[in-house]
Amino acid sequence: MNHVMVVDLGYGDAGKGTVVDALCAARPVHTVVRFNGGAQAAHNVVLRDGRAHTFAQFGAGTFRPGVRTHLARQVVVDPLALAAEADHLASVGVPDAFERLTVDGEALLATPYHRAANRAREIARGADRHGTCGLGVGEAVAYGLAHPAELGPLDAPPVDDCLPAYAAFADRVAIVDRSWLAGALRAGTCVFEGAQGVLLDEWHGFHPYTTWSTTTFANAETLLAEAGMAGAAQRLGVLRVTTTRHGPGPLVTEDPTLPFTDPRNPTNAWQGRFRFGHFDAVAHRYALEVAGGVDGLALTHLDLAGPELRICRRYADGLDRLVPGPAGDLERQAALTDRLMRARPVLDEVPSDWATTVEEALGVPVVLTSHGPRAEEKEGPLVNAFCLGRGPA
Repeated sequence: MNHVMVVDLGYGDAGKGTVVDALCAARPVHTVVRFNGGAQAAHNVVLRDGRAHTFAQFGAGTFRPGVRTHLARQVVVDPLALAAEADHLASVGVPDAFERLTVDGEALLATPYHRAANRAREIARGADRHGTCGLGVGEAVAYGLAHPAELGPLDAPPVDDCLPAYAAFADRVAIVDRSWLAGALRAGTCVFEGAQGVLLDEWHGFHPYTTWSTTTFANAETLLAEAGMAGAAQRLGVLRVTTTRHGPGPLVTEDPTLPFTDPRNPTNAWQGRFRFGHFDAVAHRYALEVAGGVDGLALTHLDLAGPELRICRRYADGLDRLVPGPAGDLERQAALTDRLMRARPVLDEVPSDWATTVEEALGVPVVLTSHGPRAEEKEGPLVNAFCLGRGPA
């Protein structure tokens, strides 16, 4: 079936949504499977006719008629945010988003109380804020470990006001068990759409500036194995030519003089500002290793490539490889974070051919390039054949 798993090899915001939309435009796709994260995702898709939507929980292929969305059990589902997202999709010509949605009955739900607790916890950190999106996803995951009652009164609506909305959600949405996905995988091509980025991974990211979510291929691989289809999907890593980060934490190649802005990622009260840096091959090599490798790369935002944007292959202390540690050793990850906060980049040449330069720096073929947000601005063998090569180009 040529199933494909799409994962961001940076800090998020590399263009996963626009890549997933392009895949769904290139050939018939049965279902886009969301396998981590929650309502904090922001995957922007723009159509040829100018219609646009920022996908949070619905799959980024939803503009394409008939493409379904499945929220797997590893997703934190926010029913109220889903309703608002469906309303916007209806306003831009997609009235049947809910009819094409299935939700695994084992998925956690995020409520206004998780959101309020999340924001209270972040405010309590003061100057040590982590850069949360403030939508309660991590709080829902962590509920069993740290009850939000310890945070005092929460700015959230009464329970009686929320119950009708959740009852309506249960009536409207198809809630299914694990066997549903196995059927979808056999019915047609599925695209697994990851959220956030590998460098934010809960176990391998740069603690504490991470997410409460596994952002590698691991969750998708688990779902495939449970369906009896282990190894049946190809791995696509997404990178943008300028390494970016929304919020605090390490960004070794950050350069405030880069003349870039991102109107879809404005400064906000929770994450702070959107930061730009030169292409950080050291960090992206680490992400590749943590993720277990990929079959190909999608290189996005090539419309930003210019004489000011360079590539970093090593840091000033001679470091050119970050060694992954065992999952769960957050003390080790915090020490790595401290080192990265003090690291300085060595910037090499301005690439004349970004795709070739990235291939050589990372040892992986670039199978899709993107010069803009629309599917028509994508090129490469992945768009044409939905088939990724194996090994270096």
